[in-house]
Amino acid sequence: MVSDSFSKRIDLMTRKWIVLVIFVFNQISCSQAVERNNGEVNDHSFAVNSEIIPGAWQTEKYFPLLAGKAIALLGNHSSLIGDVHLVDTLLVSGFHLLRVFSPEHGFRGEAADGQRIESGIDPQTGISVVSLYGASRRPDPKYIKDLDLIIFDIQDVGTRFYTYISTMSYVMEEAARQGVPMLILDRPNPNGHFVDGPVLEKEHATFVGLHPIPIVHGMTVAEYAQMVNGRGWLGNGLKCDLQIVPVKNYERKMWYELPVAPSPNLPNMTSILLYPGLCLFEGTVLSVGRGTDFPFQVYGHPDLPADEFPFTFTPRSRRESVYPPQEDNLCYGRDLRTASPEKLMELSKIDLQPLLHAFNHFHDKENFFINSFERLTGNSKLRKQIMEGLTEDEIRESWQEGLWEFIDIRKPYLIYPDIF
Repeated sequence: MVSDSFSKRIDLMTRKWIVLVIFVFNQISCSQAVERNNGEVNDHSFAVNSEIIPGAWQTEKYFPLLAGKAIALLGNHSSLIGDVHLVDTLLVSGFHLLRVFSPEHGFRGEAADGQRIESGIDPQTGISVVSLYGASRRPDPKYIKDLDLIIFDIQDVGTRFYTYISTMSYVMEEAARQGVPMLILDRPNPNGHFVDGPVLEKEHATFVGLHPIPIVHGMTVAEYAQMVNGRGWLGNGLKCDLQIVPVKNYERKMWYELPVAPSPNLPNMTSILLYPGLCLFEGTVLSVGRGTDFPFQVYGHPDLPADEFPFTFTPRSRRESVYPPQEDNLCYGRDLRTASPEKLMELSKIDLQPLLHAFNHFHDKENFFINSFERLTGNSKLRKQIMEGLTEDEIRESWQEGLWEFIDIRKPYLIYPDIF
């Protein structure tokens, strides 16, 4: 009889060979796709069919930096090279990967919004996973001290309240304290083609908005990390030693369809492009479709008038969203899935009309907003402006000074050509 330990070694060897074959195939496919396109975007498919090459795919740029080093990865399910997870690639390549740090939604990206995640062992790889969305959202120094390098590779969506950049900032801070460098494998920002929204006021800084930036900042994670360093936002004079592998052939206005959903409730490009505006509804009593098959693509409430809001849906508790707003209640609202992602990208601004329209037709205006609204907007003005009946143009005008100041101060940290 074959021993269990021998069987496990055979299984591990088989898995490593499969990963290696898939990895090599993806590298060849990526190279051929770039040659075929001759530097032009000719469709809206996954990046393997375009000229855009994420940082993680460019292993020749960073593999030489990893030899002989104790490494940790700050990553999740989006940390892919083609169809192969970066963890598998690092392991099969023989690098010394000690642990993974995981953000909101967990290492495999399956946890519901706001769900506390415990540390543990990843059953697929046997790697130790340290949760940064559990007992603490900052890494314990003991998990940093024994490292030579931390790799960051997570797909972001370019908004201040999407928490991956807050997690990155906290890890940068502790890495700076311990003198451990960070390697950022950059990825495109699907909302990188515009900058919009109020700039966060210091008194409203929370985990869903740490730094004085607008709701839509128009930067990749690597550019943002450089800005965190350069503006002194780590505090106490700290600076993280950053190394960056930029995205190849990337410009901000390029279409880039994400290969996987970056989080459970952003299942497609329509939801990702609507997210900057619809997330403001999370600071109200309305539903944005959490607990349905189309989160962040609709909005509604049981008390909105059915004649003005004819689309109906009923949120249910499910894995992606446990106890969603308006759970089990029939909501009257609007379905925004009719707009193509291409048209949404052309809009290039936060669409305030859904929020204003819903408020104007909501009978109990005093109870339309909830306490988290200021945490999401990052300022104390927007709620008052809406309740006072200001138009979208008037509200936008109040953002302009802060936006242009931000656009000016971010310039030294940009890696890719600016849109202004």
